Parts: sequence; C-alpha cells; structure tokens
Amino acid sequence: MPVEDLAARLGVAVEDVERVHRLAGDLPSAPLPAKADAPAILDRLAVPPDDAAEIMAGWPDPDSPLWSDELRWLLDRSIALVRADLGGNGWLPPGPELPRERGPAWRHLYVYAYLALVDVVMAYHRDHGIDEAVSWATLADLGRNLAVDRRMNGEGWPVMQSWLTLHARGSLYELGRLQHQRGEGAIGLHIPDSGQLTPEAVDASLDQARAFFPRHFPDEHYTAFSCGSWLLDPQLLEYLPEESNIVRFQRRFELEPYEEPEGIDGDVEVLRFVFRSLSTPLDRLPRRTALQRVVVDHLRAGGHWRWHQGRFPF
Repeated sequence: MPVEDLAARLGVAVEDVERVHRLAGDLPSAPLPAKADAPAILDRLAVPPDDAAEIMAGWPDPDSPLWSDELRWLLDRSIALVRADLGGNGWLPPGPELPRERGPAWRHLYVYAYLALVDVVMAYHRDHGIDEAVSWATLADLGRNLAVDRRMNGEGWPVMQSWLTLHARGSLYELGRLQHQRGEGAIGLHIPDSGQLTPEAVDASLDQARAFFPRHFPDEHYTAFSCGSWLLDPQLLEYLPEESNIVRFQRRFELEPYEEPEGIDGDVEVLRFVFRSLSTPLDRLPRRTALQRVVVDHLRAGGHWRWHQGRFPF
C-alpha cells in the first residue's frame, strides 16, 4: 500500500509514515506473546486492571475486525523499528501519534509493540547477566505510565510511547529509587513516580548503579551521572526549604549554563509531573502540597519554569 494511502487511513502525516518505512524497512519484527499468556505478563508489567482489560479486548487476533491492514502494518513495522535499535540509548519515537479515540487497537498499538519486545529485551538482559528481578522492575514502568496516562485523560501518551522504547531497547534500568539510562560517558538519571526522593533512597540507587554498569556493561566507561529536569531549576531554591528532598537532590549537581532546550517547555513539564494535567486552568489546580503551591504561585505571578541540565561524578 503506498505510504500516502497508509497515512490517510491512519489519519497521520505522510512524513510520519515515511519515517517508519525508512527506519524499519524489511527488518525483522517480533511476535506478540500468546494471548493466553498475556494476562500474566500484563500483571508482571504492573498494568492496572482497567488498562489490562482494554488491551485484552483489543488484542490483534488474526480475525479481529478492530485491526485494519494499515494498523497491522504499523504494528509490525514499529516493532521492527525499535528492535533494530536494540542497545541504543537515544530518543526513539516508535511511530506517529495516533487518534486513540478510535478504539483499543488504536489506543494501545504501541503497548502491543512493547509486549512483542519483552522477550527480545529480556534476552538482551540475560546476555548481559542482568538479574531477572531488575528486568521486570524496569519493564514494569509500562504499567506506571498507563496509570499516569489514565489520570491525565490521555494527555501523557504522546511522550510516553517514545519514552518506553528506552526500556524495550535495554537502555534504561530501574535500580531502587531512580532509573538509570546508558549514555555517552554519563548515566542519565530519571525520577519515576514511585515515592519520596529521600537522600537515603537516592544514595542507595546511585551505589547500585556504580556496581551495576561496570559489571554488566564492562566495555562502557562512565565518569558522571547527569540529569535534565525541571527539578534542577534554581528558582526552586527561592521557594523551598533547604531540608526539602528536591533541594537536596538539586544540590548534588553542578549545573550547566542554561540554554533553552529544543522541544521542551519547562512549564509544560512541571505541570505534567506535579499535577499530571496539561489542560487544567491554574486557578483549578490543587494546592495540597508545598510544591504544588510553589508551582502555581510562580506561574500566576507571570514566571516560567526552566529545564536545566546538571551532572556530578560517577
């Protein structure tokens, strides 16, 4: 089917389909797990019951009327696209943003791609001697992201579908409180929505990483931990007390000179992570925590939040 026709039927831009076609080409895909095994896998991936039910209802059975030829093509090529970059650590959209209101096949297409890649990335982990407990803890970020996306009424998924390709390629590992992403000379730190960011929990996670990466990736050499986040915005120091977990986390880093990051809006990222909403008016956002009050007051006063980069020695 010509890419123009595929794009029209999918309701996406032609260049988005051309990109998938160019990157995936005729490369090998990977099969989904057997449908009978899927509920147990979804449970291990911490997928909430409501999302699991939708995923099972939209399962791409060969005779399913929910799956058109263009959807099956996109699923197959998206799997191939991500699989081809196994071990890669860059940002990798698996395909175009889809009109998810069309039903479970559209809503969860990239979830099915993720499920097809579970065995692929688990084999990659085994080849590197990584304990299965770390593998499942890492891959279970799927369930966490689906739960967040449901809270956000679907606003979160366009970013999450690309974010989860890091896990599916063996780039990112959850070690205690933090997620650690392999990079060029530095391990990138990410902070999942999984409890308080106490100094003790952060120290324990960093110590795990210092042992983990030399053991499992001995050919890679790291000199620093790095992070890019609104959590590193020095403006937070003007509002939060010295003993706050955010301030103590920020104090670990030597910040790089600020440059406006391409494609990242600091205000949007703060709203995404603090409130899990991108569309709620400021005067309707909750003010239950000190951080929520700080964020809202700063924005209502005409200020803006910034995405900063920083690092400290490995």
